[in-house]
Amino acid sequence: MATQTHFEKELSDLKEKLLTMASHAETAVRNAVAALVNRDYDLAQRVREEDGVIDRFEIEVDEMAINLLAKAPLASDLRLIAVAMKISQNLERVGDEASKISNRARELSQEPPIKLAVDIPRMANLTLPMLKGALDAFVNQDPAAARAIIPQDKEIDLLNKEIYRALANHMSQHPDTITQCLNLMVVAKSLERIADHATNVAEDVVYLYEARDIRHTGKGSVPGTPGGAAPSPSA
Repeated sequence: MATQTHFEKELSDLKEKLLTMASHAETAVRNAVAALVNRDYDLAQRVREEDGVIDRFEIEVDEMAINLLAKAPLASDLRLIAVAMKISQNLERVGDEASKISNRARELSQEPPIKLAVDIPRMANLTLPMLKGALDAFVNQDPAAARAIIPQDKEIDLLNKEIYRALANHMSQHPDTITQCLNLMVVAKSLERIADHATNVAEDVVYLYEARDIRHTGKGSVPGTPGGAAPSPSA
């Protein structure tokens, strides 16, 4: 019994470390977008400098997970450990995208703003709740909530294409804004990739709690609906 209790404590520590990493990743994206919108060079610089913190979290999560693999008594524990490593990898990549946005924000803060309404804030306001929702589904052991997040990725993809077309058209008409437009295209693409990582996390949550791999299936709806699949019992 003592060994099991110690294992559960280590498992709890792993989840806590992962959630702390998630908080850093979410904050990095929010600050990067704020730096862009407010033309705040110093804030963008801080986001860039703090990327190493998220990188270290990934290493620490992996080390804790590898240490636990040999001790896991149940298949459900093994899934949790494996999913924790996959989520940390996605969060590290979210941090990388936040760093890319901050780099572009630094450059854009030194250039005159373009006279075109590009709805980057709306894109961020759609993307960040996806990431938070996927992580909340992980914490709350709620695969149905995770499934509901997955279809939202399509809206982000469409918005990214709209922004790309608007910026490409603006560049053709105003060649002096090419640098700014290209930077904004990179920002939109980074937000689209963050939504992809949120989708990956949501799919991992479904796998964790339903023991069902729904990647590449398009089955993001709630189980029991035509797009979903009935959950299998946990091991």
